[in-house]
Amino acid sequence: MLQTGCLYIVPTPIGNLSDISARALEVLQQVDLIAAEDTRHSSRLLGHYQISTRTISMHAHNEHQRTGLLIEKLKQGMAIALISDAGTPLISDPGYEFVNTCRAEGLNVIALPGPCALTTALSASGLPTDTFTFFGFLPVKQQAKTEQLLKAAQAGHTCVFYEAPRRITDTLKLCKEALPEHTHYVLAKELSKTFETYVSGNIDTLLAYLSADPGHVKGEFVLMLHCKTLQAAGLPESAISLLKDLLPLLPPKQASAAVAKHYAVNKKQLYELSLSLKTPE
Repeated sequence: MLQTGCLYIVPTPIGNLSDISARALEVLQQVDLIAAEDTRHSSRLLGHYQISTRTISMHAHNEHQRTGLLIEKLKQGMAIALISDAGTPLISDPGYEFVNTCRAEGLNVIALPGPCALTTALSASGLPTDTFTFFGFLPVKQQAKTEQLLKAAQAGHTCVFYEAPRRITDTLKLCKEALPEHTHYVLAKELSKTFETYVSGNIDTLLAYLSADPGHVKGEFVLMLHCKTLQAAGLPESAISLLKDLLPLLPPKQASAAVAKHYAVNKKQLYELSLSLKTPE
């Protein structure tokens, strides 16, 4: 029996419908209402398992309005399930405001374990997994995207992004332009589906894969990268220290050029580092 007045966060398959758990199916069958990111999309899953529970939409554009309505239904004793189009809700999907409000109101929230593109791709990537950072979807604007990618390159551990098919090629070209050559990449697509693919190597390997066949650009992508810190790549401590001293006084390009000339080190590496160290005004 489900708890009354409880919100259940239910992961759904990221591709293969068989990946849903028996517990998830039980919850979806027994709750009073399912809040779905897209009711039309979710109807395929629910219909496949002959689940007739009533659904209501909750997406990025109506979450604020829906939150108040659903909170009242929970207070009235309803059991509600929250699902996204695929994977675990709230992981680059709507639901934060709803769950946060439930907690603030003292309402019970139970999260079920289950499918997630982030952990699925990372576990099979071959990249270090002891420490990693998940950035979600990259920004659309090029400058903001560049800053995000440079931040990842400076992390010193594996970084994970989601990217849309219409932007993946441009994003990888930006990686080639902005990130160190020794960065190691893994691109995963169509996870758990028939044409699941992992491409691993340098940036040229990934770009060659995408350009080899128009079908290679289709699907949802998980982009993972790992880059040793610039210090580990050969920058002396004294050069990094001087760069930190100059950044409050000079723009990043000028500071990097000055340090590169003084220590005869790579200016591009210094500039990349300077962008991660520069404090926004």
